[in-house]
Amino acid sequence: MKKVKAKACSNIALVKYWGKRNIPLNLPAVASISVTLDTLFTETEVRFDPELKNDILVLNGSLASEKDTQRMAKFLDLIREKSKNKNCAYVESTNNFPTSAGLASSASSFACLALAAGRAAGLDLPKSKLSELARLGSGSAARSIFGGFVEMAIGKKDDGSDCIAHQLFPKEHWDLTVLIAITSEKKKKTGSTDGMESSRLTSPFYKPWITSSPKDMDEMREAIIQKDFEKVAEVAEFSCLKMHALALATNPGLIYWNGTTVDAMHHVREMRENGTPVFFTIDAGPQVKAICPAEYSGQVQKQLEQLPGVIRVIKTGLGGDAIVVEEKRVG
Repeated sequence: MKKVKAKACSNIALVKYWGKRNIPLNLPAVASISVTLDTLFTETEVRFDPELKNDILVLNGSLASEKDTQRMAKFLDLIREKSKNKNCAYVESTNNFPTSAGLASSASSFACLALAAGRAAGLDLPKSKLSELARLGSGSAARSIFGGFVEMAIGKKDDGSDCIAHQLFPKEHWDLTVLIAITSEKKKKTGSTDGMESSRLTSPFYKPWITSSPKDMDEMREAIIQKDFEKVAEVAEFSCLKMHALALATNPGLIYWNGTTVDAMHHVREMRENGTPVFFTIDAGPQVKAICPAEYSGQVQKQLEQLPGVIRVIKTGLGGDAIVVEEKRVG
């Protein structure tokens, strides 16, 4: 038996992913571009044990809920199918940031689980296959296999084998800082998967959202290549607000923001109008991510911390690839 511990970082999308064309395979309806975050990460240790009769998940020091354990077990079944290891697993996982609060905890969690469990089961998968595997747990997890600037392909094949992420540039390409204004640490009421499906079924903005995505992808990719901050800011805020307009126009409406979220968006735009290069993006949750060149991070952080309703501000640079932290034989 092997015990493997892995680490994977969270990511935030600059061009958003919302909607699935195939739910069982987690195939996205649109492509996306993200940045991986250095200081928001998951660490997961996996051990397949012939003595266990069921998979066990310990999450942030406590026995996980039946729902979370079943989701993990279903994912581990995929690894058991690919490997010769049919045993149940003991899994310990820790997030160093709020879970299910709009900070992509599922992305880092399933990227980490794919790497740790795959290695513990005896699989030695290339990153492209790890990305495909991680996507089956969470769509955005495919991106957390890679560091820096990452593109998630929409793919064309029915089996999803070409629906994988790849790195556009490593983190050293552009020294950016992400300031995350935490406006609530409560678990969101509607998860991303359920929200996406509701939007697909009921929102009149869903089809325009799909058709407008390729232009956003092309413009963002070129802006990152050129390090054109103003263009990145324009496309990122446009994609973010389109995604939330789509969610708001779902029936019943999906309101992931709170009052402080809205105040923070206005404040970021005021900072930019006053000469500070900074823009916002928001995922399916109330947290506001302000992105700026590293040399402006101090003043942006100070401004956000002074905003009423902001609980705290997390500062992070861009992160690297998912990695194995420890691997050893046991038993």
